[in-house]
Amino acid sequence: MKLRISLIIVLLVAALSAQAQEEDMVVLVTHDSFAISESVLESFESQTGIAVEVLRAGDAGQMVNQAILSKNNPLGDVLYGVDNTFLSRALDAEIFAPYQSPALDTVAADFLRDDDFRVTPVDFGDVCLNYDIAWFAENELALPKTLDELADGIYAGLLVVENPATSSPGLAFLLATIAHFGDDSEGGYLDYWAALRANDVLVADGWTDAYYGEFTVGSRGAGSRPLVVSYASSPPAEVIYGEDPEAGAITGALTDEGMCFRQVEYVGLLDGAANEAGAQLFIDFMLSAEFQADMPLNMFVFPVVEAIDLPEAFLAYAQIPLQPAVVDPADIEANREAWIQAWAEVMLR
Repeated sequence: MKLRISLIIVLLVAALSAQAQEEDMVVLVTHDSFAISESVLESFESQTGIAVEVLRAGDAGQMVNQAILSKNNPLGDVLYGVDNTFLSRALDAEIFAPYQSPALDTVAADFLRDDDFRVTPVDFGDVCLNYDIAWFAENELALPKTLDELADGIYAGLLVVENPATSSPGLAFLLATIAHFGDDSEGGYLDYWAALRANDVLVADGWTDAYYGEFTVGSRGAGSRPLVVSYASSPPAEVIYGEDPEAGAITGALTDEGMCFRQVEYVGLLDGAANEAGAQLFIDFMLSAEFQADMPLNMFVFPVVEAIDLPEAFLAYAQIPLQPAVVDPADIEANREAWIQAWAEVMLR
């Protein structure tokens, strides 16, 4: 009898110890591009007594797929980095538990899309065409103001894009063309891409290949393409990490109406999280001024919380498109694979 009582006590202590360990740790499932200052994570830990374990799970698509496959035994407590190109897939799979953060009243209204509070917006960025300022000046060539103009012969052989099947910015740019031209069989986005192909557009597998391999600036002179699909935040990044930051911008972003596609990243409480309370606290923290102000120089994204002071380089060299292209997340989920396949048949055959 005493042995049985002792065994029960041991099991109870073990269970309580495991519960305490869960309460002292939050597992953040995120994409490979997640980056934040160590001091900021330490600040959360000091404020709450909860440590953060970061579990990187590939790019946004891979991360969402893994979260869906492990739905009944979630990889962590909170998932950050699902954007509007994969949002409907995550919501339809019901991987998130609703949570309405009290900090949502600080978020710009345009980003509040989920009335059921299954996900919380954290940041946004715009995929836009970037250009080599010096190249266009030296060649006395006007910058294109619309997507249509890119198919003009004066821009033949100047543009490099990314494959939407293998690249997030590549998919975003494809969606921008769909938003502008539509997906009708005649006169739609496929006709436009056929025109770009005839105009000698180059398709790279990913952003690194396009930007650092083919772009005249990113490749430091080795590339031959002065137009590349990148981000509105790439120009300040070139200044910050350039050889001579005092020289100012060497690239710019084309942000005219419909030329960019806005990516919004969300965080959500994973259904079945071991530390639900800790996950909620971390979601709140991601909307804090401390976390929001730290994102631009780490992930080169923009905060969704209003009245956050941006870094000086962002104020000087980054532009936020006033009218980015928009495609409903549900439409993206319903048609993504078909759109990409049809694009591939035009561009890669």
